[in-house]
Amino acid sequence: MGFLVGLTGVGGGSLMTPILLIFFNVKAAVAVGTDLLYASVTKSVGIFAHGKLGNIEWRIVKLLALGSIPASIVTILFLKTIDIESSTAISAIKFWLGVALIITSAAVLFRNTLMRLSSKGHWMPERFVPHVTVILGVVLGALVTLTSVGAGALGVTALIMLYPKEKITTIVGSDIAHAVPLTLIAGLGHASLGTIDYTLLGTLLIGSIPGIYLGSHMSSKVAEHWVRIALAAILIFVGLKLVLH
Repeated sequence: MGFLVGLTGVGGGSLMTPILLIFFNVKAAVAVGTDLLYASVTKSVGIFAHGKLGNIEWRIVKLLALGSIPASIVTILFLKTIDIESSTAISAIKFWLGVALIITSAAVLFRNTLMRLSSKGHWMPERFVPHVTVILGVVLGALVTLTSVGAGALGVTALIMLYPKEKITTIVGSDIAHAVPLTLIAGLGHASLGTIDYTLLGTLLIGSIPGIYLGSHMSSKVAEHWVRIALAAILIFVGLKLVLH
């Protein structure tokens, strides 16, 4: 999994959660919860890297967190009120995971196009941007807590549209900085629900370190265009499989 993340640059949730569900038959809630804690650990490394390079715009991070953290807590409280292992809850998690993957595939495919369009000007009056950023945080907070997908590809794509004047490195760095507290809060929330497999978490972390290293080095040898197309195709296939299950 680390290899795929390093190769594609797409957050592990988009790939890991469905793989755990489909190929390893991990329970839906456990796959989501375990992946959230995994993401909080792996992405925390990114904060130090991007922070040293000055790639984090903390104003954006704070606006996103203002919406996402409360939304994540509310989502966890909602999950506490239902039987998360019931067939209805499992079906709902799989459905929304599938929807998130399909939207993510579109974000992966059209990110470069959106970047070109954004470079020509703002998509909305600048005075509305802070408010919309908070709303984006609310959407990401609920979606990430429920499915573990969204903090990466979706967050970056939306921020590119909202902040066209910012460098892509700043957008990515700010998105990672926001994802760490969000995935940590959501992961701890899932821990309180008992939906964390700590043995699986440890195994994933051990394997991801060399995997990300290898994938990152391979990425420079593989055409980004084809990687994006292949990744989007996988996400669409898996997303449809989960939505139509």
